[in-house]
Amino acid sequence: MGLLADQKMSLFNNDEDSFQPLAARMRPRHLDEFLGQEHLLGVGKPLRESIESSALYSMVLWGPPGVGKTTLARMIAELCDVHFESISAVLAGVKDIRAAIAQAQQQKLGSGRKTLLFVDEAHRFNKAQQDAFLPFVEDGTVIFIGATTENPSFELNNALLSRTRVYKLRSLTEEVLIEVIDRALSDEHNGLGKRNLTVTEEVKTGLALAADGDARKVLNLIEIAADLANDDLIDDTVLNEVLAGDSRRFDKGGDLFYEQISALHKAVRGSSPDAALYWFVRMIDGGCDPLYIARRVVRMASEDIGNADPRALQLALNGWQVQERLGSPEGELALAQAVLYLASAAKSNAAYTALQQAKKEVKSTPSYDVPMHLRNAPTGMMEDMGYGQGYRYAHDEAGAYVEGESYFPPELGRRRYYDPVPRGLEIQIKEKLEKLRQLDAESAFSRYGSQPDKKS
Repeated sequence: MGLLADQKMSLFNNDEDSFQPLAARMRPRHLDEFLGQEHLLGVGKPLRESIESSALYSMVLWGPPGVGKTTLARMIAELCDVHFESISAVLAGVKDIRAAIAQAQQQKLGSGRKTLLFVDEAHRFNKAQQDAFLPFVEDGTVIFIGATTENPSFELNNALLSRTRVYKLRSLTEEVLIEVIDRALSDEHNGLGKRNLTVTEEVKTGLALAADGDARKVLNLIEIAADLANDDLIDDTVLNEVLAGDSRRFDKGGDLFYEQISALHKAVRGSSPDAALYWFVRMIDGGCDPLYIARRVVRMASEDIGNADPRALQLALNGWQVQERLGSPEGELALAQAVLYLASAAKSNAAYTALQQAKKEVKSTPSYDVPMHLRNAPTGMMEDMGYGQGYRYAHDEAGAYVEGESYFPPELGRRRYYDPVPRGLEIQIKEKLEKLRQLDAESAFSRYGSQPDKKS
């Protein structure tokens, strides 16, 4: 046990690395310190048991940034006493893969020691590069551990996936991130414990929300806040300064990346096709993944155009599909076509606004039961209990509309979330809904009385 403890400290000892960032100093040093991944590393879980028994096998660690993929791979190598080799698919090529394999073969021949080959951002390797690992995984030269933020079933070859086990690491919850902050504040050796900082619970919550599930980011933020604190007090003033400053440098794409996608979105919303095309080209020229832009364009189609021109959503999806099937440059042309159409189309945020209002209502009210007349009655017992009683089939009514009917829980009465704008197709939708509401108002039948629709 003492030897194992010495080995662990040799990897994570920070005495000679006092200038490391807080996030590096606070890396977990044993399995019990891993937070938020109890579904994989809790006592009795198969992955934990395999690590503790040194029964290693190749695997893929799939999860968002800052949840501990790299740290876990290093810890596995240390706890299982195997040689550790690491390459990043962002920077490495076939030459680097061969060099790492050569090191593994040397370890195997020289000392009989196994090698854990950690491949960060594994999804960035192309098919040929991924295939290069296969024979060495097969013959036991390396234990392959790949880390990816993307869905492995889409981004990794089936041949490689069939030889690995995929473990999904979860984004860290707000509560877990607050615990990460608390550990950093109390750790006098690796953390900020010697500072005796005072941090309000509101500030901790604000930092956790800003980190968005990323432990590395929350530690970076609290370290910046500690540097800015006056009299060792981190209050709302310091929090606002941290979040309004350079904290976004920790984002995957950096400040410029997000500024450009924001400019593209606003140009589409503002009906400026030329400016939208300019920012689209700027992002492509800067190396942005076209599929990321495709996802955002689909969002724009629903958020800013909606039912004013439903064709916008279909065209955005078509552009995404062409990019997936044909790649560049053909896919970029299809995306550019979609961007130009969206920027030129009639605009409505009524669908987006309606969704937000409905979400707010659901979160702020109890979980009301489904009204009896809206329930199905597939059994005689349910019929006897009144399920479906009083339901009127719309297609049997004049105009296929049941005047005076309500489909809300009675506790809510009638609610109105969707308010079409007087632009594009929503002009016709608005006119139709107003006619239907007028029919409801004039109807002799009213499910919950004559109360008018309430805007949420």
